[in-house]
Amino acid sequence: MLDSRAQTGVSKSLIMQSVFCVLCSVLFLPLVSYASGDELVLQDLIDEALRNNHEILFSRTKEQSAGFRVPQANSLPDPMLMVGYMNDGVRDLYTFDEEMAQDSQWMFSVSQMFPFPGKLPLKSEMALRDAESRQEMTDAIRLRTVARVKELYYDLLFSYKNLDLLKDRSDLFERIEDAALARYSTGMAPQQEVLMAQAEKFMIMEKEEMLSQKIQSLEAMLNSTVGRNADSSLGRPQELPRSSYGFTMDELVHAAVSNSPEIKAQQKMIAAADAKVRMAEREYYPDITMSASYFAKNKYFQDMWSLTTSINIPIFYKTKQSQAVLEAQSMLSEADHELQSMQLMIASAVKDNYSMLRSSQNLMALYKEALVPKTYQDYEAALSGYTAGKVEAMTVINRLKALIDYEISYWQQFTEGEKAIARLEAITTVSSQRQAISIQGEK
Repeated sequence: MLDSRAQTGVSKSLIMQSVFCVLCSVLFLPLVSYASGDELVLQDLIDEALRNNHEILFSRTKEQSAGFRVPQANSLPDPMLMVGYMNDGVRDLYTFDEEMAQDSQWMFSVSQMFPFPGKLPLKSEMALRDAESRQEMTDAIRLRTVARVKELYYDLLFSYKNLDLLKDRSDLFERIEDAALARYSTGMAPQQEVLMAQAEKFMIMEKEEMLSQKIQSLEAMLNSTVGRNADSSLGRPQELPRSSYGFTMDELVHAAVSNSPEIKAQQKMIAAADAKVRMAEREYYPDITMSASYFAKNKYFQDMWSLTTSINIPIFYKTKQSQAVLEAQSMLSEADHELQSMQLMIASAVKDNYSMLRSSQNLMALYKEALVPKTYQDYEAALSGYTAGKVEAMTVINRLKALIDYEISYWQQFTEGEKAIARLEAITTVSSQRQAISIQGEK
């Protein structure tokens, strides 16, 4: 028989447990209804992001703007039209109709500047290479957006899996609690063990609430990436099988260097910088301006016309044209070094993500085939021993906590592996099916 103090303690404990469960039910009610929506499909999110992501739309607009500059660069400067009047003398305001006003005349002139041969094609090439660079950068942003959607999707899936796992394993903590209550009721265990088991169960509930908040945060970020309002409704992510990415390190590095839109964009920038060097060298040569003029006189004198040619003389070439050439050469060298740095960074990113992928695959196999089943057996054995009074409660709790940690780690490695594949696909533009990723979206 329990004494009155012990019964009071147990009653208070059970009351606290009931109140806490009611509060958690109220807190999780929005989450349950929220997670019961339609299933979230990854490919649908990717397609929507390629259509509506504002960073992609912004880059596409800049790409179009750069394309509009190409025909402008290939056009001649605007012709100049001059209309004027020259009066004979200053005493009379207008002497055009007077017989003796020989110099009174209306003047009309048209002039056109023609750049030195080769300048216009170089300007056009510079604008074209810049437009091509912008196009490659848009493709790079599309790839990064796809990778970002996948990363957020798998983070969201991981959070849901954690939530499911904690809810499932809370039943195991209830088994420990039931065993502790049974032993306490028979005087085989102190009340502290009952409270300890209940505290662990409440900590599980606390983690569930934290996961609820994390899910809402991930959904907001995913909505932003896709191009939706932050409070748009999302369902539970569809659970996908583990992706297979059967490439070697050398294949991935080669694919990244060959296919990366960022490297292609930098190569276009180098071509534009090279055209700018050649354009600066052409500035040593003068441009030609052709002018045709017509002078209309009054009826007493004959009209006149003229045809003139003028050129600019680059006499200040030491402080102007030569400095422009040096500037262009410096910019070309800068672009070349930036390309080399980018190639090294991309190769490093490939190796980092490849290592992460292989590590996650090995750890998943370790958790699934060894640690999780072995720890579950340890938990069952410890629980049986505790029920029989041979093992302490803390031992059972530690076994169960280790089991939960290993199961969570398994899904964490699954998530990290899929995220690494997403980043590798964005860098190399090659999917796990050994096909080029479609990044064009809807124009």
